[in-house]
Amino acid sequence: MTSQDEMQIGQEKMNPRRGKMIAVCSAKGGIGRTTLTVNLAVALRKKNISVAILDGDFQFGDVNLAMDLKNSLTIKEAIEGIVTLDEHNLPDYLTVHESGVRVLPAPERPEFADLVTPDAVQKILDVMLTQHDFVVVDTPVGLNEQTLQYLEKADQIHVVTNLEMAALKNTKLFLETLEILGLRSRSRVVINRANMESVINAIDAAKILSEDNPIYIPNDFQICSQSINLGVPFVIKHSKSNVAKGVFKMAELISSENNVSPIKIKKKNSPLTKLFSKKRT
Repeated sequence: MTSQDEMQIGQEKMNPRRGKMIAVCSAKGGIGRTTLTVNLAVALRKKNISVAILDGDFQFGDVNLAMDLKNSLTIKEAIEGIVTLDEHNLPDYLTVHESGVRVLPAPERPEFADLVTPDAVQKILDVMLTQHDFVVVDTPVGLNEQTLQYLEKADQIHVVTNLEMAALKNTKLFLETLEILGLRSRSRVVINRANMESVINAIDAAKILSEDNPIYIPNDFQICSQSINLGVPFVIKHSKSNVAKGVFKMAELISSENNVSPIKIKKKNSPLTKLFSKKRT
């Protein structure tokens, strides 16, 4: 081993490689957040980069269902081994999908969610990020302490909505809250089913949400419904469809962007503390 090789190894130990974390979130359920998470991860993997998914909805996560993963370990087992969890044994807990995407599913039962602590999630994500170019997190619906932990840690936040009035109303409030928390600059709106029948079109929806450059995903309810029911991502089975092309375009955009700011050191106060203090001023 040359002195140059030793120097490079030393630098890697001092500054370990860190992948990018993408948080996929929504202010309302039933608008395709999990379906988008899964297909985006597979689309990114098709670019020959390493991708992992963390199912962050520890009570009712559906990533396992959306990818037809059976008899897989979950984050519950990772928590049980958290003391010794590192980059060497992390792969033991991840299930490898046929696409090459590695997945850490949610627990099998809702009551196990209480075992997952914020510190454990922090450690798991840190290890996952050292081993993958992208870690895509499917977050729970809405804003709570768990979701906010993901959003604060994420390099990119993708807020999924559609053209329904309730979804747009809740998404607007969601984005306003991200602004208060100082997270709006790293967030981007994804308008799912962008050409669905609605009294509001996609362009007007973007204006309502004050989003200058949203990502539009075309509508194909039949393909998306079949995809989630069969557990086969549509970017695999229906790669030529318009909805798949929309996700591939999104993956290309994400992978080509290099101007995402590194994560800052974790603050002592929780995001909710910051939010409530803002309201009192």
